[in-house]
Amino acid sequence: MESAAHGGARDHVPPAWHDAAQHDGVQHDGAQHDGTQHGDVRRDGPRSDQEPARLLAPDGTRGAVADLDRWLADVDDAMLRQLYTDMVVARRVDTEATALQRQGQIGLWPPLLGQEAAQVGSAHALGSGDFVFSSYREHAVALVRGIAPTDLLRVWRGVVGSGWDPYTARTAPMQVIIGAQTLHAVGYAVGLLMEAATGGVDTDDEAEPSPAVVTYFGDGATSQGDVHEAMTFAATWSAPVVFFCQNNQWAISEPVALQSKVPLVERARGYGIAGVRVDGNDVLATLAVTRDALHRARTGGGPTLIEAVTYRMGPHTTADDPTRYRSGEDLAAWRAQDPVDRLERYLRDQGVLDAAAALAVEETCDAVAAELRAGITRVEDPGWSAVFDAVYAEPHATLSAERATYGRYLAGFDDADATGGGWAR
Repeated sequence: MESAAHGGARDHVPPAWHDAAQHDGVQHDGAQHDGTQHGDVRRDGPRSDQEPARLLAPDGTRGAVADLDRWLADVDDAMLRQLYTDMVVARRVDTEATALQRQGQIGLWPPLLGQEAAQVGSAHALGSGDFVFSSYREHAVALVRGIAPTDLLRVWRGVVGSGWDPYTARTAPMQVIIGAQTLHAVGYAVGLLMEAATGGVDTDDEAEPSPAVVTYFGDGATSQGDVHEAMTFAATWSAPVVFFCQNNQWAISEPVALQSKVPLVERARGYGIAGVRVDGNDVLATLAVTRDALHRARTGGGPTLIEAVTYRMGPHTTADDPTRYRSGEDLAAWRAQDPVDRLERYLRDQGVLDAAAALAVEETCDAVAAELRAGITRVEDPGWSAVFDAVYAEPHATLSAERATYGRYLAGFDDADATGGGWAR
């Protein structure tokens, strides 16, 4: 697939990240960065020499990068298996949800296929007190945060405004309005600063680190004004927030090359905040850079923009046909970097994932799938008045009048049906 001249255009067909890259006549040195600063912008054009940080190659080979490995000292065999299990379960939930949409059980579904490592790796970096503001595709993040699969799908069935208690899960309801969640995240992060300043939060408790915020969005959202405003305010306030951009290469049918002439991470430079580019199909590197960014946020270092370079292997939503705008060759090239396969190769090579462990993961997936199907079919449709619930925190006269008016309107149909006239006829 031919791509436009742009630093991020390298992402359309997976490059050899560790090799020096020649792009548009500008030589990139492939230098390794520490995750806190950008590579220099060359004088002959706005290009980045920052290759995505990586630890796991597509063939499962584990590299060593000191600035990343220092954040992974606690990652033992048990945690590696947990990361793998969470990724495989997320993929199974995604597959089941797609099937349920085709069967009419939910109205729509935005698949995450191909983005499991970016989501699971970053979610495992979160502390219990951290708060998440996500878009509509972060299903794996929600699952890691403890949200039940059925609750994840209830919104897409159209029966609730939020499928879970955001305060219990420390995860806000998913946001469909593109980029709006970044403003919510910064507002919450500034609130944390205010609480800390007034003694509402104990920032000296090492056992329970001061909370931070992560907001997830896609490459398409970076063209929204809300995201620009959020980063501007976050930089001004040095807010404890991490902007996690999953660059999956497509804003519906528009490639990232049409949105930015430089890698998206370069935008951090303009706001004066830290930025790091990571191979989003590498769960270990993603975990490391997110931990680094959260540490920076907690310790007064301000915001970080993480660009996780990945690929949406499925459609934008189940209403989309990606074959109309992308090539089979492009998809095949990214399938060779599949995040689940990559981690599985590494675990098998290390003896961490033997036959028994693999069977246990498969049985877990089957149990989750069965629970999901049973749960979503038991969800009852709400009564008509539910649409008026939870609009305001306290009683509201106008809303009460609207509820009463709509109730009388619906009752009119009952009267017409009873007399044999009206619409029922």
